[in-house]
Amino acid sequence: MLLFSLVCLASAALAQPHRMPVTQKQIIIETSHTALVYSVMDNQKLMQTWVGTKFSAPEDYRQLRTQHEAYVPSGTDNLFEPAIRAVHNDNNPSLDLLVTGDRQVKTGSGSITDITLKDPKYPFEVNLHIEAFYDEDVIKTHAVIRHSEKKPVVLSRFASAMLHLDADRYFLTQFHGDWAKEMRMEESQLTNGIKVIESKLGTRADMYATPVFFLATNNPATETSGEVIAGTLGWTGSFQLYFEIDNQNSLRILPGMNPFASEYALEPNQDFVTPEFIFTYSGSGKGQASRNLHNWARKYGVMDGNQPRLTLLNNWEATYFDFNEEKLTGLLDDAKKLGVDVFLLDDGWFANKYPRNDDQAGLGDWQANVQKLPHGIGYLVEQAEAKGVKFGIWIEPEMVNPKSELYEKHPDWILKLPNRDEHYYRNQLVLDLTNPEVQNFVFNVVDDLLLKNPKIGFIKWDCNRMMTNTYSPYLKDKQAHVQIEYVRSFYRIMERLRDKYPHLPIMLCSGGGGRVDYGALKYFTEFWPSDNTDAYERVFIQWGYSYFFPSITLCNHITSMGRQSLKFRTDVAMMGKMGYDIRINEMTPDELKFSQQAVQNYNRLKDVIWYGDLYRLVSPYEAERTVLMYVNGQKDHSVLLAYNLYPRTFDSFSPVRLQGLDPAKMYKVEEINQFEPSGEKPGAYPAMGAQTQVYSGDYLMKAGISVPAFGQLSSAVLEISEVK
Repeated sequence: MLLFSLVCLASAALAQPHRMPVTQKQIIIETSHTALVYSVMDNQKLMQTWVGTKFSAPEDYRQLRTQHEAYVPSGTDNLFEPAIRAVHNDNNPSLDLLVTGDRQVKTGSGSITDITLKDPKYPFEVNLHIEAFYDEDVIKTHAVIRHSEKKPVVLSRFASAMLHLDADRYFLTQFHGDWAKEMRMEESQLTNGIKVIESKLGTRADMYATPVFFLATNNPATETSGEVIAGTLGWTGSFQLYFEIDNQNSLRILPGMNPFASEYALEPNQDFVTPEFIFTYSGSGKGQASRNLHNWARKYGVMDGNQPRLTLLNNWEATYFDFNEEKLTGLLDDAKKLGVDVFLLDDGWFANKYPRNDDQAGLGDWQANVQKLPHGIGYLVEQAEAKGVKFGIWIEPEMVNPKSELYEKHPDWILKLPNRDEHYYRNQLVLDLTNPEVQNFVFNVVDDLLLKNPKIGFIKWDCNRMMTNTYSPYLKDKQAHVQIEYVRSFYRIMERLRDKYPHLPIMLCSGGGGRVDYGALKYFTEFWPSDNTDAYERVFIQWGYSYFFPSITLCNHITSMGRQSLKFRTDVAMMGKMGYDIRINEMTPDELKFSQQAVQNYNRLKDVIWYGDLYRLVSPYEAERTVLMYVNGQKDHSVLLAYNLYPRTFDSFSPVRLQGLDPAKMYKVEEINQFEPSGEKPGAYPAMGAQTQVYSGDYLMKAGISVPAFGQLSSAVLEISEVK
């Protein structure tokens, strides 16, 4: 009987209604089309109540009822993955974060909101910093973690943000690959439980997975329809994108640094600043989300994103390591003949005791090789200037070959495990950037080059090695800090360089696209998407990058890789920042003439390609062709690029409906970059597009135009200009 009474009392207690917290204040963050809304409850908890389309009437936000804790801590009543976990000085592994203040200020670009969360029992706080870019519909957020306990507090989870979504279904688009297979796109429906996209590689962080994603709610998003969030993390190191559907079918998204093997002992009164999570919401598909990110990136995310870029000729595929002054001066003539802006000298120009004649020696010894370059780099710079082109140079200053003077002199400057055999990748090891002496060394590699050769006009910064067998002699008893502090040290070096050389064009490379993110791109003008320059493969690689990075940042070179025609390779390279890495002296007169004309065409069109709005019209994942177009801001000039891949014999394609034009304007459509070798009868190399015609923008967007197929791996470039 007593047991029955206790059960009844317990049941009655459970049945008593719990008082629900009441909204005390709303914090509304808006862009031109998007809103992120938080509520401060009367128990001082911060709740996220909305992310999505902006409401026309601000008072409508008060009707929102869905609430999720905005930045969930670990150790109290949370049942799912937390945003943050800390262990205090008394070994208490819990946090309780309450709002103690908030501040929102308007800026020239939108607004900045700071929300301070503090633990009521411990001197521990988190500041959520949220920057909204009004015109671009982009929100950027990160967290600043701080405490004033007597000894270090250990952090083992430190998300940059937490986003909550509520829908019937969720569809994740992710991008993955490997060296020469970057940015392969895959979409799947999320199911109950956890999905993690991550890297543990330290330096070449996105070699396999890339820190970008699309998340569509209820139904898969297309280019032009569907609700979708496009997100990316600005961090050039190990990352984690965490997606968890809970028992109520709500989704929480947690982007941030990867906490694996990175428990961080945060000293008292020091700030732990997480990377920036950058995202945009679109109610009209992936295309608009991309354009939002592109517009934001050119203004705020990329070094000199709205300034012109240089078109270059690289020597790598023309010579590899086998060159001398005579060969290089000949290539300078080729650069001038072709009409490009820069000649770039790639790997192999340095080291003397252990000459850099292959990838097994010399890395770390940054002096010109006297056998190959007896007159030094300065001579080549002068020769380039005399021929009317700029001179650029390749470096990989974070790395070292064991067969080098640097390795012999400074074995303590290298990340490697004690009592273990060294592990090599591409015959090299990683320098310990956490060491201030190494930071000075890396800075001086660039600074010395530029002090001795101030007319160097371009640098290619490579990084061909991830972290393995990682141990820092400098950090000693703080080995869990290595991956985080390495990236922070890399940024410190780049900040020093940019303070001294604020506008020097620098290409970000990492064995191709292994290091592409907005944490690094704020210091770099462009990036090398892949070492795979086969034009067919590049269609897919460049298509993938186009979702998150503007075309002005993608270096696309015409090379001899693959069996496609020179025209196809050229047209594919025009998707972004076109360049050359090919033996110009082996071109036929017709090929050289075509290439010179292509450079002239590109120079006329590059502003549209670099700064225009991108519309992806036909995906290579959905058809045996690819069509995309760029439209300038005035909608009076556009470029359409079309690539036939491997259509079956006699396949015909439906007309392509264009996008982004002004329906009231009239447009001339003209094919350019046509290749008609001399000696061939007219029509032997048929143009894909129709003859020059004039259409209304309304017709082009509703009826479209045919871009007929002429066999496998054929292409067309259509210039679309307003007729006034």
